[in-house]
Amino acid sequence: MEAAKHGGINVAKAIGDSYGKLLQNASYRYFALVLGAPVNLFTLLVHRNQKAGDIHTSVLQEARQELAASGLQERLESEFIDQLHSKARFFGQQASEAELENEARKLAAERFELIAAERADSRLQEKGLARSTFIGTFQALLQHPLFLPLSFIPGFPLYLLILLYSSPYLKYIFERLVMTIFVIFGVSVLVFTILYISPFDPAVNILGQTATDAQIMEFNRVYGLDQSYLVQLWHNIKGIAMFDLGKAFAGNEEIVSAIGRKFPVTLELTLFSLLMAVVIAIPIGIVSAARPNSWFDYTFMLIALIGLSIPSFWQGLIFILGFSIKLQWLPATFNPGNWLTFIMPVVVLGTGLTAAIARMTRASTLEVIHEDYIITATAKGLSRRKVLLKHAVRNALIPIVTVIGLQFGGMLGGAAVTEKVFNISGLGSYIVDKQFIPDIPAIMGGVVYTAITISLINAIIDILYAFVDPRIRSKMKQY
Repeated sequence: MEAAKHGGINVAKAIGDSYGKLLQNASYRYFALVLGAPVNLFTLLVHRNQKAGDIHTSVLQEARQELAASGLQERLESEFIDQLHSKARFFGQQASEAELENEARKLAAERFELIAAERADSRLQEKGLARSTFIGTFQALLQHPLFLPLSFIPGFPLYLLILLYSSPYLKYIFERLVMTIFVIFGVSVLVFTILYISPFDPAVNILGQTATDAQIMEFNRVYGLDQSYLVQLWHNIKGIAMFDLGKAFAGNEEIVSAIGRKFPVTLELTLFSLLMAVVIAIPIGIVSAARPNSWFDYTFMLIALIGLSIPSFWQGLIFILGFSIKLQWLPATFNPGNWLTFIMPVVVLGTGLTAAIARMTRASTLEVIHEDYIITATAKGLSRRKVLLKHAVRNALIPIVTVIGLQFGGMLGGAAVTEKVFNISGLGSYIVDKQFIPDIPAIMGGVVYTAITISLINAIIDILYAFVDPRIRSKMKQY
């Protein structure tokens, strides 16, 4: 029984301490007050009631009376008047005596209250008593067996927020997801605005130049293009959030269904390209850094530079001419049922990423390979392979992981060129086809859902930092 009671007190104190820290954070304070409004209001009423009979009030009143009797108020006013006169003379300011006296009186009252509060707190500490606070009242209520069950439903959002805030990892993930929401909203507004001011007219492009004014007006009415900018923006953002973007202007197909069919193809192509780049580039970069200025280093860094310089569309056409038309080793166009058709698109899309990761791996490894801890590890008798892989590469992974995350976003967004070259029916080619209408809901859906994926991948990359670098992990525990 005593153990359960003691455990309940510890839980209440932990929740109260986390809530107190949360309220000190300006970014979270307003969310906590709004999300836990019923619980906060009840706690505030109890706190006010306790504060009315709180011993701190009587001790504070005694301190005020003692300080007033000692003439502290008058001395403070006299000191502040002298200071204000000196300040005015120094800066050559003209101020009336009444204004100086009013300001001195205000400053003296603030200092008087501060001194009285400090004296009251000191006396309470001498008596072993504590001042009643809002957080203290909240902790005391949590120790009551009925408070938590009764307040759980109305205060569930608040308790969830406290749980997130109390865990550094959950807090970090939560903040990254909130930032992702703002990024997605910004991308949605920007993309829609660009499409809205575009000189292309969807009705004319779809119905043709021979369409009458009545037909164009009816088309605009059916798809809501006759409404104001803000109304159209709201409908598109709501459609993205609810996964209901309606039907495309051209083809009369469900946009979400079309994106659902095409996006996995693009994502699969990007992931395979990323896997190829990581498997090839990181070992090459490590070996180049281990043997700097050797023929191996010069050869592979030259190949990496060429890989960065080759345009993907040209490389794709060369691959088709060489491996498909001349050698007839691989199919020229994409076929979902034939895995061989994935080889050339994956290589073309992953070439630039492979070169970028290889160069970053070499540069980052060379940067840490001459650090003192590497020399110390070598002096301890560790093998060169162990020193390189366990100490050097692990500390060099942060910029490498960053490049992988950034380049993955670029690959996912720039896969349209590769998809067009190899006739892949992916999301990139879908957005390009819709761009020249312009099919606003279809483009909005494709771009925003791609942005969501890129934002989530970057959030995962940021979280991986903590597992790669122990310094970041230790900072997150203090976060």
